[in-house]
Amino acid sequence: MAAHTATVFATDRYRARELREDDVPLLQALLEANPEYSLAVNGRRPHPDEAFVEFVEQPPAHLQPGRRWFMGLFDADDTLVGVCVVVENLGAPRVWHLAWLLVATALHGSGAAQAVYDAMEAWARRGGAQWLRLGVVQGNARAERFWERQGFLQVRTREGMDTGGRLNTIRVMAKPLEGGTLAGYLALMPRDQPGSTLP
Repeated sequence: MAAHTATVFATDRYRARELREDDVPLLQALLEANPEYSLAVNGRRPHPDEAFVEFVEQPPAHLQPGRRWFMGLFDADDTLVGVCVVVENLGAPRVWHLAWLLVATALHGSGAAQAVYDAMEAWARRGGAQWLRLGVVQGNARAERFWERQGFLQVRTREGMDTGGRLNTIRVMAKPLEGGTLAGYLALMPRDQPGSTLP
């Protein structure tokens, strides 16, 4: 196997690096060993090609996305223990979209997700992000509480979204960083204004 890609951001116990196509089997093994996310969001276990589908999926072209960072989270033994996907400038300049953050179930309650999120946010700030954005499935209470603790605020909902086998309501949430305000975000992102029907 070729040399690993460079570390993008790190905590004291975990580091994030971009995954390549030859890492997809590692990601598939992680998803199958930790099906709780798929069960909570889609009511099913991961499909055999789940990791590949996630790896090749691209943001909607009409939102003119910037760079997509598809990162694995690795521990000190170089074991894949999570995944973090971030898209720069999605829909507007300096709006960074957190598409996916997952850590192994065994790490829940350990502070790993918090540490990874903090390091990711610091990296995004250094990269010029003024707002972070994400979508969380309504009813996925653990995730909803986590994002609310990080300071994310709901800006709209999107009903009837197929997240991979089940229609869900998505809570679109945003968080202003330095130099950004929620009012400024909504002015830049009319699709995320409350009551918007834009896709």
